[in-house]
Amino acid sequence: MLETLFKRPSILARYQNAPYLHERESYLLECAENGYSQSMLHKIAWIQLSVSHCIDLSKGKITIENIGQAVNERIRFINFPANKQESKSSHQLFVHIVTQWLNSLGYLKQSSEVQTPFEGYITGFIHFLNDRGLSQITQSTRVERLQWLFNYLSPDHYSLSTISIIDIDRFIEAKSHQGWQRSSLASLASSLRSFFRYAETKKWCAAGIADAIETPRIYTHEDLPEGPEWGDVQKLLDSTRGNSPANIRDHAILLLLSVYGFRRGEVAQLKLNDIDWIHEQISIFHSKQYYSQNYPLIIEVGEAILRYLREVRPHCQHRTLFMTLSAPIRPLSPASISAVARAHLKAQGVKLSHNGAHCLRHACAGHLLASGFSLKQIGDQLGHRSVNSTLKYTKIDLTGLRQVAELDLRRLL
Repeated sequence: MLETLFKRPSILARYQNAPYLHERESYLLECAENGYSQSMLHKIAWIQLSVSHCIDLSKGKITIENIGQAVNERIRFINFPANKQESKSSHQLFVHIVTQWLNSLGYLKQSSEVQTPFEGYITGFIHFLNDRGLSQITQSTRVERLQWLFNYLSPDHYSLSTISIIDIDRFIEAKSHQGWQRSSLASLASSLRSFFRYAETKKWCAAGIADAIETPRIYTHEDLPEGPEWGDVQKLLDSTRGNSPANIRDHAILLLLSVYGFRRGEVAQLKLNDIDWIHEQISIFHSKQYYSQNYPLIIEVGEAILRYLREVRPHCQHRTLFMTLSAPIRPLSPASISAVARAHLKAQGVKLSHNGAHCLRHACAGHLLASGFSLKQIGDQLGHRSVNSTLKYTKIDLTGLRQVAELDLRRLL
């Protein structure tokens, strides 16, 4: 790989004689396969060369702190005055590239591998949730909230036996001061209550903590789903009918979010073989309900996806449908799907409390309701297991509510 980047024998020899030649070249090859430009490959090779003398991979995995120290001690190949301070952006670039390099080789110590006083409790809780058959999303959400609590309590507490209900109340109150809504606080408290009930059975903490965790009162069907008007959705789709690569890709994404009401994670995990062009079907895996569902492939959506595949999607080994447009070429994450929706909603001037992919799901449900579909049909479309999950959309049927308000009740007397 280095031979294709450097032609002068003296420069090539410098790179080939530096430590970790195989490790450096394998990462450069990976970057080249992911679409990095020649200039960027040169920069990566130069950064690897300057830092390779300051790291020791023989001692096992390396932390972010080790990388920062290696960058500070790196070899400088240009005249750099001793009294000149390095720019923050330059230091961050070195740390970022070295971090990505070592992570690709498996030498980076992940944050999850750093043991904390509460690590054993978290591991046991994960096994408990898994044995109960809860979905991976539910498990990761509860564990993440539990880690927030432990990070908030450290370093004052080193075991569950020292945690009191006052500490938990203060944590929930702190989230309230950060602007969390009552529904979010209630969900947070529910996750913590689940853990402390389990912890009480293991005698890790004092009895009664779980029952003492209080949550804001949430009324039945309190949350009102908020989504853009269907007219705004149509304008949103029209705004992405251009010929730029970003518009071609984003148009297909927005159609899947708004026409089908798919979740952002469902769109992000779509694979090339999930689309059956012969039978004109698209298969979606509902991660929350843990089952797959087939949908008819609407002509407009199929044409948008075909155009993206023919004109825009990079040629790569990944089987995921939606990819980044620039290097490093990689599948779009659920957060990136939301970012696509958020950017186009903002460009259209749509103002909602939560702009993102999920508001287009709400718009889809509202449009189906206004079009006369039953709650059962809407629930089937959205992948709901229970009709109770769909009932909340009846509150946004303004047309139906107006008809109720206009009823002449005297005729019923």
